Amino acid sequence: MLELTTDNLADYLRRHGWIASGAVQVELLAGGVSNMVFRVRTTDRLFVLKQSCPQLRTKDAWFSDLDRVYREQEVMEVLHPFLPQVVPQVLFGDRENYVFAMSHALEAAKVWKQELLSGEIDLEVGKQAGIVLGRMHEITARQPALIERFADRNVFIQLRVDPFYRRIQERLPDVAGAVEPLIQQLLTEKQALCHGDFSPKNILTHADGFTLVDYETAHLGDPTMDIGFFLSHLLLKAVKLERQRDQFFKLIDAFWSGYFQEVTFAAHEELQGRGLQHLAVCLLARIDGTSPVDYLPEEPQRAAVRRLGRRLLLEKPPTWLQARTLAITEFKRGATS
Repeated sequence: MLELTTDNLADYLRRHGWIASGAVQVELLAGGVSNMVFRVRTTDRLFVLKQSCPQLRTKDAWFSDLDRVYREQEVMEVLHPFLPQVVPQVLFGDRENYVFAMSHALEAAKVWKQELLSGEIDLEVGKQAGIVLGRMHEITARQPALIERFADRNVFIQLRVDPFYRRIQERLPDVAGAVEPLIQQLLTEKQALCHGDFSPKNILTHADGFTLVDYETAHLGDPTMDIGFFLSHLLLKAVKLERQRDQFFKLIDAFWSGYFQEVTFAAHEELQGRGLQHLAVCLLARIDGTSPVDYLPEEPQRAAVRRLGRRLLLEKPPTWLQARTLAITEFKRGATS
């Protein structure tokens, strides 16, 4: 495998005939832990190139199969026709070197995670996130033949089940029993496409809406994991930005509105209840798992997240309204600790 860098990428692309001779600008993009991602600009093209890394860039040792990049490419090829404004178009690939290239989002696009952390909260983006995720789940639940080839979950286990769910069982044994049924669902459920990394860091906002990236953990499985994973990111930022907490709660309300506008493949009550259980584990994992968030260093805030995660897991509120009440209680308690 040729490991690509900003120094050798232009020559690599020329050798394969993917770019012509002439000036090339190569930029290494930051943000992820599992891949090398480059922006490539020529006189007439702008695209993104991605290559898998065997060891993820985290404090704890974390490894994953290189061929996860194939899954990402193939999932995007399936979804692009249904969500052409959201899912990038695959341009070319090199399986020998675990590489593929995709269309670039609008140049003015911003990473939604950074907008949220700076206090820019757009409820419409939250609703659109719900619509996109709902449409993704609905289409694949109604047309399972589209994603039957994505039944293998090895990469999802390596990147989500082990570092999130099983790590919490190890580090917080008091909730291990409550986490186990969720793991079993993740390993056996075949209801729809689970993106597995539906989060603000993978949403690039722009004037035409947003572009969604990073599909390497996608698989035929339990779609409610996506709900919990996504909501955990919004709630963690609500802990960080106390003065805008109510806006984050409204953002979650907007997400539910958009999501339920699209889905009919299962009862809304069932999807919400299961999603909130995954929210609980994902909250705990982002504090005590393999990949904790870097923007909550204060222990009172971290303790508030732990308390909320435990309560959601053990009390099992069936609706977001009830979960929100628990969140308000624990976040206020955290602020006064």
